[in-house]
Amino acid sequence: MGLKRRQRVEPEFSLAAMIDVIFLLLMFFMLTSNFVTTNSLQLQLPSSSSSSPIASTPLSVSIRKTGQFYLGNNTITRQALQATLASRVKAENKDPKSVTITIAAEQGVPIEDVVFVLDIANKLKVKTILATNQLKEDE
Repeated sequence: MGLKRRQRVEPEFSLAAMIDVIFLLLMFFMLTSNFVTTNSLQLQLPSSSSSSPIASTPLSVSIRKTGQFYLGNNTITRQALQATLASRVKAENKDPKSVTITIAAEQGVPIEDVVFVLDIANKLKVKTILATNQLKEDE
């Protein structure tokens, strides 16, 4: 009797097609994530749960709700702030990365004013600290 042996068919799975699909999905999500904007943030800046106070730094910029800027205890105009901070950082005779500017913004200050000071600090390549009040336990 002539019995034929069945030939076993080995199932093969090509990963090339799956890799292509995953790569296309990755590209899709990377491209679309750049177009997502968060325009509706309601920011409440000056409160924090951190309880560790920081050491005072010689460079502190305070911003009032009225739009007044203070460098230390002295009033300074918005236009003169960058030049004055640059000269103070240079006067420290240190590496700019070791200088820290403390920003104390009153509650209700427009975020644009805080970003203006942060942008100056970024241009000067110095560190910044946003000073906040500690949250009370009952809040």
